[in-house]
Amino acid sequence: MHSFHRRFTSLLLVAPAILRAGAADFDPLQYVDQLIGSRDGGNVFPGATLPYGLAKAVADTNSGSNQGGFTLDGTPILGFSALHDSGTGGEPSLGNFPLFPYAACPGDDLNLCVYPKRTRIAHGSFDSKTVVARPGFFAVTLNSGVKAEMTTSQRTALFRFTFPTATNGAHPLLLQDLSDLHNSRQDNASISIDPATGRIQGQALFVSSFAQGAYKSYFCTDFSGSKIFDTGIFVDSRASSDVKNLTISRSINGYPLPGGAFIRFESPVTPVIARVGLSFISSDQACSNAEAEIPDFDFDAVESAATDAWREKLSPIVVSTGGGVDQEQITNLYSGIYRTMVNPQNYTGENPNWNSGEPYFDSFYCLWDSFRSQIPFLTVLDPAAVEQMIRSLIDTYRHEGWLPDCHMSLSKGYTQGGSNADVIVADGYLKGLTGGIDWEVGYEAVVKDAEVEPFDWCCHGRGGIDSWKSLGYIPVQDFDYKGFGTLTRSLSRTLEYSYNDFTIAQMAKAMNKTTDAEKYLDSSGNWRNLYKENQTSNLYTGGDTGFVGFFQPKYINGTWGFQNPLKCSNIDNTGSVCSLQNTGAETFESSIWEYGFYVPHDQGSLVELYGGPSNFVKRLDYLHDRNITYIGNEPAFLTVFQYHYAGRPGLSAKRSHFYIPRFFDTTPEGLPGNDDSGAMGSFVAFSMIGLFPNPGQNVYLITPPFFESVNITSPVTGKTATVRVVNFDPTYAAIYIQSATLDGEPYTKNWIDHSFFTEGKELVLTVGKNESSWGTAVKDLPPSVGEYVGFNGTGAGPSRRTLRYPVEFGRTGLAFGQ
Repeated sequence: MHSFHRRFTSLLLVAPAILRAGAADFDPLQYVDQLIGSRDGGNVFPGATLPYGLAKAVADTNSGSNQGGFTLDGTPILGFSALHDSGTGGEPSLGNFPLFPYAACPGDDLNLCVYPKRTRIAHGSFDSKTVVARPGFFAVTLNSGVKAEMTTSQRTALFRFTFPTATNGAHPLLLQDLSDLHNSRQDNASISIDPATGRIQGQALFVSSFAQGAYKSYFCTDFSGSKIFDTGIFVDSRASSDVKNLTISRSINGYPLPGGAFIRFESPVTPVIARVGLSFISSDQACSNAEAEIPDFDFDAVESAATDAWREKLSPIVVSTGGGVDQEQITNLYSGIYRTMVNPQNYTGENPNWNSGEPYFDSFYCLWDSFRSQIPFLTVLDPAAVEQMIRSLIDTYRHEGWLPDCHMSLSKGYTQGGSNADVIVADGYLKGLTGGIDWEVGYEAVVKDAEVEPFDWCCHGRGGIDSWKSLGYIPVQDFDYKGFGTLTRSLSRTLEYSYNDFTIAQMAKAMNKTTDAEKYLDSSGNWRNLYKENQTSNLYTGGDTGFVGFFQPKYINGTWGFQNPLKCSNIDNTGSVCSLQNTGAETFESSIWEYGFYVPHDQGSLVELYGGPSNFVKRLDYLHDRNITYIGNEPAFLTVFQYHYAGRPGLSAKRSHFYIPRFFDTTPEGLPGNDDSGAMGSFVAFSMIGLFPNPGQNVYLITPPFFESVNITSPVTGKTATVRVVNFDPTYAAIYIQSATLDGEPYTKNWIDHSFFTEGKELVLTVGKNESSWGTAVKDLPPSVGEYVGFNGTGAGPSRRTLRYPVEFGRTGLAFGQ
């Protein structure tokens, strides 16, 4: 989804033992700041939840950037709701059935309380100094004196409201309404309240965000802590304690008619606990979820369990906190790690469309964003969760006919580029995931993406497959009568389809499907068909960039179209439309300049096309130095590290230190764009531990970590992988690897494979202030389909070496890193 905008040699042998012994005492949660990205377009969900939790409780603010619910931009609070997504772009998502507290209605008159969401914001002001956010907990105090605290179990939120003690005998009130963040409620929502117990049950139909479809959600709210005074319902600005049930229409004015229920408490009032059970099946199931998960309203116990769950998830990664490293860097790391496990969400047991017994995950928002680093990061940190996610993707294929590219709120989201679930499935297979995954069905699913065009390729699969097969590219203004989607993005789709096919080829080879492997390896070269070797690039301000050879769109008849290579770039000031609009460009949310590097599987050939490694580096430098790329959008991620493929790994380290912490810091506005469900968090995490993936391949590109040591314990094998830095420099002047050892033996490759994590290897990097020859020889470069040409890394003049994947396939990666 579019995104906005560091000991001494005498200690080296004992350092790993010290770290491992101290790991049990290390609490990563002290370094998590959930408010990073809560202002200026980060769109994070900063509230209380569990890892991948369905229940997500937070205050919702009246902000233009409230996609994650709460913002720290001075806007008032609309209510406190328990369903959210995190870091999304586009329209706000979820935020259903908010609660809102009043210390009392003026004159204790029910009808003098303000019920509609649009007008009650006048009562939602708060001091940002009262905000407390930590894993599993969120709190804020309204200027009215009401303190709201919240925590969650998997499908249930627990709110604790503490009211001012001086109410002069008036009765504190809690309302719950039938709205959501985007005000998308449709007709025939309903709510009821039991006058004896105060239980509120309700349901409503809402429109899904960035998707075709709608979803129905249900809730069940119970109260504890104070005696009930009265109950009732409200419609618009009026309330009654005589009516206990309400069914309400949307109305005809483009904004859902306000409606909901209220409960008032006897005064003096003790803290009121509101337990909100959630479901996508029924309100009765919402009640059952709440009763099973939180039977006794014990707020502190629920919070403690949530905290423990987060500590367990984050504890496998332990970094050294000494050596002079800035503590803000540690906070940046762990906060990024934390955000990788907020979305997607585990909706297992809450899928109303089918019940197969398989895991069901939702809020894949979107795989175009998360395949690049988020899900690969979880494959290292939490492979069991990724196994469940892949099982869910495959099960969605079984029931919907296709792997999703974007899926949220039970609805098919829009496909932005290729069929990038293919990359996720292949990545998991190559890295040895098992966990009950039916890999044969998974392979069947990715092949269907490559072979069969869906009628609605707007939302899954690929469009233009006939042209892809006959022409070897997706043409501008394609003649496509078999399926329908927006006929734009022909260039970026061609590049993405090429890589999708390569990942299928890898999977096929590893599964001994040799014919398929050769077939898809061949089509993975289709990217070459849109390369125009004499294409120049002019700046919008006048003058030539000095580079020749760019991808360009092409028509069905083979003639070239034209798109300014800088169109849709960060320096395009022409108002270009580059998303899913019918008038969109031939690249999606990025420029030809940036997509010009998106050949992840064949960097050897791309380096040759661009005139050899020196010119390749110059072009990469120009992309970054001239602000063409936008690090707040996911296509920029790999470009930071692609210097490795030109034999200049030191420049990748230099670039990562340029972007962190300059564009990723620990302030509320500390993200360059929306977090995209943890994509930005995973970019930070991988960059700071010094091992960045080329997703869909068993390859991690090595740069020095931002810390003196990093320990990563595999949840699968229990073995601990270690990266240590000799001559660590907390000022990061010394960021260039001079030499390396892997398990005590000299290691010159500038990349490593997944067995590093699962077998618990030790990588020791000696660094200095200047680039060295480490990792620069052709034999030390990452695998490429085509040859590396024009390198002089061995001191023997230009050299050629073919690293062809068909020879070097291997599911465990042992063929690569040994």
